[in-house]
Amino acid sequence: MANLSKVDVFLRCFASLAAVGWLLTVPVAADSANLELWKSEFPNTDFARTTIDLDEIRDDGNYRDTIKPIDTPRFQPVSDLTAMGPLEPVLSLIINGDARAYPLRLLLWHEIVNDVVGGVPVLVSYCPLCNSGVVYDRRIGGDVLEFGNTGRIRHFDMVMYDQQSESWWQQFTGEAIVGAKSGTLMRIVPARLESLAKFRSRAPDGKLLIPSNVLTHPYGETPYQGMDSEWATQSHAMLRERYPYELPEDMSPLTRVVAIGDEAWTLDLVRTRKRIETAEFSIDWEAGQNSLHDHPLILAGRDVGNVIVQRKGAGGALEDVAYDVTFAFAFRAFRPDGVLHANP
Repeated sequence: MANLSKVDVFLRCFASLAAVGWLLTVPVAADSANLELWKSEFPNTDFARTTIDLDEIRDDGNYRDTIKPIDTPRFQPVSDLTAMGPLEPVLSLIINGDARAYPLRLLLWHEIVNDVVGGVPVLVSYCPLCNSGVVYDRRIGGDVLEFGNTGRIRHFDMVMYDQQSESWWQQFTGEAIVGAKSGTLMRIVPARLESLAKFRSRAPDGKLLIPSNVLTHPYGETPYQGMDSEWATQSHAMLRERYPYELPEDMSPLTRVVAIGDEAWTLDLVRTRKRIETAEFSIDWEAGQNSLHDHPLILAGRDVGNVIVQRKGAGGALEDVAYDVTFAFAFRAFRPDGVLHANP
């Protein structure tokens, strides 16, 4: 299918918001007609095998790979880049000395990158609807899976699929939820959500993902402006009334949180304390990263800061811990029994 235009993606955002109670309309759930449509798009998916209620999966106007993944990523040395703002967010990782960064200005239009970093096949995933960016190891049971986008959402989060079995996978958790691989979990690869400047400083010889064609999307712009600022404030009462997840009464569902396993800390709390230490890891915050969900131009987005989560590994050396800076509703949706730290 043709790549999505900016208007198409905005309409996806608009329609998807309805799925969690933003609007009065409700997108269609998995009735028999939709299930037949799914089967026509995914003839090899075993819809009789599932770990969830199929009614939780929503159609929001998209189809299989309407939002096209990147399967042959192109990179350039980060030292050569001049076209991005220094505080723009990137999802970055270093494996076996191979340092790569994936700008959110690209990921918001593609959501999935199938790549090999330091010899490890990885899935770089980002769902702008819930601001979840997670990297997974694509090796499952001796196979290397290739991922695409079903065009559907569950709890406002992207549902992916693998090309080999056409099983459906939840982006936020890395779990197969429909199909032959139902119940299988991908291994999370520690990555950082940081500014371009931060990545360039720690990996001056690193590589940066670049578009294969700069004309296909308005890279650098976002249709999700105001989502974590204007909308979150103005729509708070409606969100509290219509949202299905248990959150503190004074917390907007679009509050940013740092999620690590079954625990999460609000970004405001981490920013206030600058450092939070647990028995297993430390969380550090430093200013200097643009929000993707504030201004139409990403480089003008408000400063939400950088987060690093680390622990002491063998020999006392610090090593990165996997984390996700996401919205509070997503953490509660997928970790209903998780602990959410909010008090300063």
